[in-house]
Amino acid sequence: MISDSNPRANGGRSSVPAGAAAKGGDQPVPGSEAPYAIEVEHIVKKFGDFTAVDDVSFNVKEGEIFGLLGPNGAGKSTLIRMMTTLIPITAGKARIAGHDVAREPNQARRMIGVIPQALTSDLDLTVEENLHIYAKLYDVPKKERERSIAELLEVVDLTKWRDAQTKTLSGGMRRRLEIARGLVHHPRIFFLDEPTTGLDPVSRVSVWEMLGNIKSQRQLTILITTHYMDEADRLCDRIAIVDHGKLVALDAPMALKASVPGSTVIEAQFENPPDDWEKRLHTLDDATSVQHEGAGMYRILTGNGSRTTTELVEMAVVAGVGVKSLTVQNTTLDDVFVHYTGRQLRDELQKAHAFVMPQRPGLRP
Repeated sequence: MISDSNPRANGGRSSVPAGAAAKGGDQPVPGSEAPYAIEVEHIVKKFGDFTAVDDVSFNVKEGEIFGLLGPNGAGKSTLIRMMTTLIPITAGKARIAGHDVAREPNQARRMIGVIPQALTSDLDLTVEENLHIYAKLYDVPKKERERSIAELLEVVDLTKWRDAQTKTLSGGMRRRLEIARGLVHHPRIFFLDEPTTGLDPVSRVSVWEMLGNIKSQRQLTILITTHYMDEADRLCDRIAIVDHGKLVALDAPMALKASVPGSTVIEAQFENPPDDWEKRLHTLDDATSVQHEGAGMYRILTGNGSRTTTELVEMAVVAGVGVKSLTVQNTTLDDVFVHYTGRQLRDELQKAHAFVMPQRPGLRP
């Protein structure tokens, strides 16, 4: 169960950082008039003996961009599949625009647009044909359908490719088509599962800018899953960090970074450091965390970047250890993930999860 207690109260880590509840965690803010677009209460998903999602609760306000951040296999996609009625909930509740997804699935589906992780547009149809078919599935009247498609093609910058077969588009253009398709019936709430996975850096930035524009123009509530730190930091009003099916931290990006001891990150690579080098780095004044990243690279969190950097260089000179590179930057969401889970997100991405999600919806919980 998610706790809103202070993570420093008993000297250990808490499930959420200090201030999460006060900044709009799981409880309504007294006097707040903003209703919740998404409500998730103690939701659980089991596949046999495996628990994919374990007692997760959070609310998303109308007009908010809410991010689920975590490694592959953390339970992010399973959460989205339950919220969008694709798989049944084992325990707990989820409400979309006030509709219980288990009791009122059809009403909930009318409120949402969903962009899955995989690209699913028909490759043999044109861009416009893909949009028309999807709009018809939602019974969008012809006049409104044509107006909406023309508007969306302009928004996602695909107007001049409207008659092109989808299979001729680049990966970034296909992702923009998927986003347009998910909006063609004017949903109130938009779910995007890993929307920029596999895209080149330029296409990723293009998708980010487009989502920001669409959100402001259409007054959407957006829930996005990602394992990209920069994506979550740039797009999201609040971020929930999910690890092994549990919600371990929830707050605004700046608040999450402020909750980590040490305001500065030093990354330094050394030539042939001794075996006890990590232990020696822990003795630096103001250092709150040291992580060995391999190949002589160390990541150090500190409350005083200037002093720790000076001491670090002096220590290397005295020990006869060469410094190959050294950078100083502010605390990142990667440091937040390490603080609340005990390991790096990018390390987790290299590991294959033992459980493979069933592909067919409607499997027995």
